[in-house]
Amino acid sequence: MNTTTSSIPPQALEGLKVIELGQLIAGPFAGKTLADFGADVIKIEPPATDAVAGGDPLRQWRMLHNGTSVWWQVQSRNKKSVVLDLRTEEGRDTVRRLIDEADVVIENFKPGTMEKWGMAYEALSQRNPGLIMLRISGYGQTGPYRERPGFAVVAEAMGGMRYLNAEPGHVPVRAGVSLGDTLAGLHGAIGILLALQARQRSISPEAPKGRGQVVDVALYEAVFNCMESLLPEFSAFGAVRQPAGSALPGIAPSNAYPCADGMVVIGGNGDSIFKRLMIAIARDDLATDAELASNPGRVRRVAEIDAAIGAWTASRCVEQVLDVLNAASVPVGRIYNAQDIAQDPHYRARDMILPVTTHDGLTVEVPGIIPKLSATPGVIQRRGPTLGEDTEAVLASLKPAQ
Repeated sequence: MNTTTSSIPPQALEGLKVIELGQLIAGPFAGKTLADFGADVIKIEPPATDAVAGGDPLRQWRMLHNGTSVWWQVQSRNKKSVVLDLRTEEGRDTVRRLIDEADVVIENFKPGTMEKWGMAYEALSQRNPGLIMLRISGYGQTGPYRERPGFAVVAEAMGGMRYLNAEPGHVPVRAGVSLGDTLAGLHGAIGILLALQARQRSISPEAPKGRGQVVDVALYEAVFNCMESLLPEFSAFGAVRQPAGSALPGIAPSNAYPCADGMVVIGGNGDSIFKRLMIAIARDDLATDAELASNPGRVRRVAEIDAAIGAWTASRCVEQVLDVLNAASVPVGRIYNAQDIAQDPHYRARDMILPVTTHDGLTVEVPGIIPKLSATPGVIQRRGPTLGEDTEAVLASLKPAQ
């Protein structure tokens, strides 16, 4: 997707310069989020050697087209690729010069790596006091586990998500995507925006650009932050929340239900919604039952309620269930796979499926941009770059070394 300059709407982060040193998912996801809204994100990638292909390893993950992952067109859209070897002093010196002119640097290496390369925040911020550094790691920059290697799969387990993600009595399963990385990337992007706001407020004659800071995001903490009532319930009652399959314990009814030709999910846990749901499935007796008027009573009788809903859905096809419950204003939906998403008109109407053309001519559809901003919406201006595509242009624009 190559959008002409005249057709690009105002960009919320236009003029923000970001150096992305991370690889794979968490750090680059934060970079992608900023790039979608106009930030100038320069991705630093390692050169090829006799042993490795070079570049971010994500280029080689999952399904490839002409040797490059189609995932690359999501994770690295709107970015520039510059090849530099951080194992050499020359490469590190060039990166430091790029960082001198940047607002933000993103890294997701093992803690201590940047320090080993002579790029500790203290050193970088002496040269660039307004610099904001996002540091994403498995366990954070401090604490007894800081030096352990951390991947999303481990973070999801330690953060509490994996234990809950199972049918009772069965082995916990993963979600199928790297939620720990993505959650960390989102928290990182939020942290950068908060730090930018704080920097703006710290502008003074002594700090004309304002003062930067470090944003420290741990993968396991990003997962843990989304665990809702998990810890308070243990703290208050000693309750260890258990896996419950497709149900949502303590909130009823909210579950997946079988139909004649598939399954649907139904969220009937609002008090007025529950009444509408019971009337829609011809269970007026449950709709008018005083004990079921609020959630605590419904939780006590959730098995009875689920059985009633399941009996009704089982005798109908998915489309019939959707038609009846949508008409009754009851939250309901089919369980989508990739084909369902690609064919859904609502996704299309909200520009959540957009085409990108790769450097070698493949048109591939990618997820659109969120959130939707009314005045300064994000836009896909550039496809994912080829390895080192922007090295010459970016380095040519660098100020001469002092």
